[in-house]
Amino acid sequence: MKILVKLGGTLLDSAESRNRLANELCEVQRGGVELVVVHGGGKQMTRFLNERGVESKFVRGLRVTTLDVIDAVLKVFAGTVNHELVSAFVAVGARAVGLTGIDAGLTKAEQMDPDLGFVGRPVSTDPTLLNYLTIGGYLPVIACVAGDGAGNIYNVNADQMAVSCALGFQADRLLFLTDVDGVRGADSHILPSVTISDCRQLIASGVATSGMEAKLNSACDALRGGIGGVLIAPGGMPGAAAKLLAGDNIGTRVRA
Repeated sequence: MKILVKLGGTLLDSAESRNRLANELCEVQRGGVELVVVHGGGKQMTRFLNERGVESKFVRGLRVTTLDVIDAVLKVFAGTVNHELVSAFVAVGARAVGLTGIDAGLTKAEQMDPDLGFVGRPVSTDPTLLNYLTIGGYLPVIACVAGDGAGNIYNVNADQMAVSCALGFQADRLLFLTDVDGVRGADSHILPSVTISDCRQLIASGVATSGMEAKLNSACDALRGGIGGVLIAPGGMPGAAAKLLAGDNIGTRVRA
């Protein structure tokens, strides 16, 4: 079975959470799963920029990315966050390999909107490297940075990056492990499952906004692309990944 797990940056901001998740996902891989991890790091990025007096500007939930911010993207996403997570995996016995979409042309991107600067939309993911690594027992850990054939570097939304990698990798399931309990309905209760139609309604009615809107759009894109199952669940819950794969009723399952 092929599984892609997207880890939200908030979950990786403390060593305790990072180490726990690494241990749990390593156990999932040892169970015979071909595993790929994609991670974000927005919280760490905002803190890094604030410490240097750079104001973070957002348009439609996406960070406006100048050349100065791209430099920070490489330092934070591809540098600190990626390598802290890789180190946590290595510490529990995983053969983790830190990557970005730039490496070997893994994920190609194009500029999303000139007003956003160097924010990229993933166009395609070549699975060759991922297949080579996972078949060999390695664990790819991918930061949400991509490039194009002209040498441009793009800051990519981590949820969109996860979908592109999952589609290229032909993952059987896509797990979004995040800092919320799942998708909430209009009554604020967690919905055990939603359809693509439900997602559209939640977004149109303003119930799902910002980060959750992005996750639902990404989940729908994954399902339309052929991913068999998409789950949005609390990464702060111990053993969440194993429980989801065992069919436990936690978080929200997004169905076609």
